[in-house]
Amino acid sequence: MGCGSVFQKLVSRNPDLARLVERGYAVAFDQGHLIVRDIPYLDSAGNLQSGAIVSKLVAVDGEVMKQQDHQIYFAGSHPHNLKGQPISNLGGGLTSITLSAEHSDVVVQRSFSNKPKNTGKFTDHFAKIESYVAIISGPAIETRGVTPYTYRADKTEVADPIFKLQDTLTSRAGIAELNAGLANEKIAIIGLGGTGAFLLDYAVKARIPEIVGFDGDDFHVHNAYRSPGKLDEEELGRKKADVYQARYEPFRHGLTLKATYITNDSADEFKGVTFAFVCVDKGSARNEIFDLLIGLGIPFIDVGMGLKRKDGPISGMMRTTYFQPGTASDLKAKGLAETADGADNLYRDNIQIGELNALNACIAMIRYKQLREFYRSDEESLNSLFEVADLSVINVRSIDDL
Repeated sequence: MGCGSVFQKLVSRNPDLARLVERGYAVAFDQGHLIVRDIPYLDSAGNLQSGAIVSKLVAVDGEVMKQQDHQIYFAGSHPHNLKGQPISNLGGGLTSITLSAEHSDVVVQRSFSNKPKNTGKFTDHFAKIESYVAIISGPAIETRGVTPYTYRADKTEVADPIFKLQDTLTSRAGIAELNAGLANEKIAIIGLGGTGAFLLDYAVKARIPEIVGFDGDDFHVHNAYRSPGKLDEEELGRKKADVYQARYEPFRHGLTLKATYITNDSADEFKGVTFAFVCVDKGSARNEIFDLLIGLGIPFIDVGMGLKRKDGPISGMMRTTYFQPGTASDLKAKGLAETADGADNLYRDNIQIGELNALNACIAMIRYKQLREFYRSDEESLNSLFEVADLSVINVRSIDDL
């Protein structure tokens, strides 16, 4: 993408944003945010200051943007009126949000809320910015002869290294700083069956820079019933890795899925991997993978599902086990996960249902994000068991409790 291309696309597809530029506002765009610099205002001492307005953008199709609400963020102190009093019709309070390094000069300090009296909402971004500028800058414009129309449009290209669409989910939720723990991650997903496929779906939509996945199996009809996303009949009979690579390629960068099986000789595949998920249902394969990851010192989560049906409805449990370097071998020895193929393995029930695969993947991803401080964790958990019959969860915090 050439310099300014995102800027030009947004302006060309959104008449209200174009009007802001034509009016002379110092407009910039930053991954789901509209920035308007050079907003003059008076501080508590009556001195002239310059701030910036930041407003969230909600992407409709990647280029067409709409407002989220009537509120804004402001980089600067609280504006004052001609009597030296804080302008009173600005609600909100102290807050902060994270913008990209390219716009590090804009340091948000507070939010403002001023809803239009007649309609309760602004017609578009132009009306919103004009209204707030009149309130914030009015006293400065009246007494100092200044203007917010500086024609300093900033066309700096803020490229997203992860997603191919603008990540307006993160900006909309205001959670950018919580992704710090994922910033240097390279995760591996071993096994792209039912649970592994859902784990992959959650992972590709997180701000994880690199994801590698491995599965040597083909994608068959039964896989479609426990696979996220829309089925294309041309996918049937292809390698799972190729199917999912094609599905997610338009969405993000940094995804490499390989149609291969992982054994204890696969160390080269894990260069740079910081965390792994093991989603296989064969004990002997799991054993080799465990030994490989433990030998490499890579922390990992193993998932398992034991469902059965005898005389009535399906029952059983789902397991999520966290293996960390230093204690992984001891935890493996506890036998929570099958690491051998039993004599009756051929006749074992192999019931897997999409919603339970998804739930198993959810628990595993939530646990991982707790470890990376995206989610709050009130207690450490090595092993979680979800019981289908009563929807209960049993957490074990230490090896000594097993």
